[in-house]
Amino acid sequence: MTGRPRVVVTVNPDGTVSAETQGVLGEGCLDYVAVLEELLGARTVRSAYTADRDRVATVVADEQRDVDRA
Repeated sequence: MTGRPRVVVTVNPDGTVSAETQGVLGEGCLDYVAVLEELLGARTVRSAYTADRDRVATVVADEQRDVDRA
């Protein structure tokens, strides 16, 4: 997934709330869980990691060099 991190929140017909982070790599998603708990005045009953947990951000460097031609 590219772009900014997102949290998709679903309110189910029985009143339970589920949420999934998208585009949050590593265990940074846990920070979002804490914010949601505080905003909703709720506690997490069950959680699971998505495939993004095991992904890591990569930085691609664009390097330019001046080369003397002999």
